[in-house]
Amino acid sequence: MKDYHKIIVKEIINEIIQEKQTPVMKYYAFDWDDNLMFMPTKIYLKDDKGKSVGMSTEDFAEYRTDIGEEPFEYEGHTIVSFDKEPFRDFRVSGDKKFITDAMSAPTGPAWDDFVEAVNNGSIFAIVTARGHTPSILKEGVYRLIKQNKHGLDSNQLAKNLLKYRDLADEDKLSKDQLIRSYLDMCRFHPVSFGDGSATNPEQGKIDAMEEFVSYVKNLSHSLQQKAFMKNKISNYFTPFIGFSDDDVRNVETMKKHFDKKEDNILKTYLTAGGQKKLY
Repeated sequence: MKDYHKIIVKEIINEIIQEKQTPVMKYYAFDWDDNLMFMPTKIYLKDDKGKSVGMSTEDFAEYRTDIGEEPFEYEGHTIVSFDKEPFRDFRVSGDKKFITDAMSAPTGPAWDDFVEAVNNGSIFAIVTARGHTPSILKEGVYRLIKQNKHGLDSNQLAKNLLKYRDLADEDKLSKDQLIRSYLDMCRFHPVSFGDGSATNPEQGKIDAMEEFVSYVKNLSHSLQQKAFMKNKISNYFTPFIGFSDDDVRNVETMKKHFDKKEDNILKTYLTAGGQKKLY
């Protein structure tokens, strides 16, 4: 598997050098809701009459610090608190619903980057406040790829993966085996899985990103990073991770945490309002 990754990264590096003459290894990390996809899944709140009220994830990103603090108006209801098990469809109990919702959901502002990552066979991580079983997130992505949803191209992905395996002199695999093996190399972090909190996911996302950064660095260190550029100047290839999230609190916290590090390789992008901007 390590040799397979070396070939993938070397091919990506060669393309980057040819196009930009810039020594980077590009990796991706994505929040899921309202960043990759606009899922129909609801968070359940309670109004002043005791009625359960569903709130979209997009609205929840705006209101979440107000819930339970003081009553506020929302779609004709006076919201006073969370309902019982407000995130029930975002946890293990909602695993099947995640698959169903993902198959029908419209795409979000970072989707084109996701298509680029997947179709090229690049390593990525999903870092989401959801609490599904990690393998369910992987299965959802697998089905999106297999059904060629919204620009994802299983044939292009398999072609690239097969090329990498040929260059690495590894045994040929079927198309399905190639895709499964590729997704096994990617990372899926539902940060409220187990004991994590969906109401305050910032720290969970930082912990998940720390793990992914370490994983990326370990992969990169397995390569012969020293290279010679076209202008004959030697340099070292540096891994780079682009992380996108629609929630400004998550992005602010993530950026503040990683900007303190001298060897920071993370760039953060905010996708609130449907537009991706470097933060």
